[in-house]
Amino acid sequence: MTFDQLGLCEPLLRAVAEKGYSEPSPVQARAIPAVLSGRDVMAAAQTGTGKTAGFTLPILEHLQRCDAPHPHRIRVLVLTPTRELAAQVADSMTTYGKYLPFKTSVVFGGVKINPQIERLRRGVDILVATPGRLLDLHQQGEVNFSDLEILVLDEADRMLDMGFIHDIRRILKLLPAQRQNLLFSATFAEQIRALTDTILHDPEEVTVSPPNATANTVQQWVYPVDKKRKSAALLELVVDNDWDQVLVFSRTKHGANRLAQYLDKAGVNAAAIHGNKSQGARTRALSGFKNGDIRVLVATDIAARGLDIAQLPQVVNFDLPNVPEDYVHRIGRTGRAGSTGTAYSLVSADEIAHLNGIEQLIQRHIERAYVDGFEPDHELPQSAPLRKPRASGRRGGGAAHGQQAANRGGGNRAGEQRPGQGRKRRRRRRAGGNAA
Repeated sequence: MTFDQLGLCEPLLRAVAEKGYSEPSPVQARAIPAVLSGRDVMAAAQTGTGKTAGFTLPILEHLQRCDAPHPHRIRVLVLTPTRELAAQVADSMTTYGKYLPFKTSVVFGGVKINPQIERLRRGVDILVATPGRLLDLHQQGEVNFSDLEILVLDEADRMLDMGFIHDIRRILKLLPAQRQNLLFSATFAEQIRALTDTILHDPEEVTVSPPNATANTVQQWVYPVDKKRKSAALLELVVDNDWDQVLVFSRTKHGANRLAQYLDKAGVNAAAIHGNKSQGARTRALSGFKNGDIRVLVATDIAARGLDIAQLPQVVNFDLPNVPEDYVHRIGRTGRAGSTGTAYSLVSADEIAHLNGIEQLIQRHIERAYVDGFEPDHELPQSAPLRKPRASGRRGGGAAHGQQAANRGGGNRAGEQRPGQGRKRRRRRRAGGNAA
């Protein structure tokens, strides 16, 4: 299937072609016709599958088909949980709509509100916003939703996790009753379905991947290491493997700051990005990471949601997340849009419960490997048996079989990649093995 078979207009096809895309991803192939049908849509797809374009393209197509009763009045509202995701969605609207006459604006907190007010007063067709700043602007009388045609809730699961449900309900009361509603989420968890029952009307459901599945394009490894030596182990991995670009996840803001400072003092350019950073600092850190000035970006879950970094080769879980679903979102920052990537988790003995929860969620044991010189004093207990194993056995059985053969033979087959591709040898054990 090609994009022109989806019924998109020539200006959109030209913009898509300039981005280098010729065929829609699975979520785009299903979501674009569903949105163009005019029905409410709830779509679930793992991160990195192109779901932003899955609603951006049909929304732009809809706008160009219909004459606006009032030019540059808000006709589309996209709500996102974070500033970075809001900026990403707005960039997507601008990029794909470059040959169409519609204006897109983005508003979020952490920056001055007056420039945002000035842009709104000049008129806007598509508004991308975080809930808090949108409510602030409405209270000041700066937004008018009387002509709204489409509402999008992007990363709806994250908005609920972050406690935005009350703000969302306040915003819904401000919108016209007659509108099209689009809800995009990584999963259809119970709380998401409860939300859809109150917002969506007879929605068309689009699901293109198993719930909570991790992408096949991401290779996953667990490195057991003592908690007190995690920082040094990470430094060893970055330096020994000559990693030029790695996204590291920290569970806390303080931990992110401390780790970035440690790496910086060791001669590795690093920066932290989290909710307590000003928007200017977050923007500078992300820009430096993308252009190569910053080698390691240490982020919390909230700050990392919405980061779109082309062909990011690896991510590291310095701390495992408290919520297993966040592991899926984290490692989805790599292996995006068909590219491959690797996810490493530095796991100490006190995190075994988190590791078991993750493995139960994704229904696979994650391969263990060891960094020479950083073998833990206290080994990780054996992984808990999977309660609901897949009928076909371990996910990605062919690759796992090849890995086991390498273990027995004392090395990788020709052409196979070692975990981390480092100069020093890593000792590894099969997932779920004794004393793993």
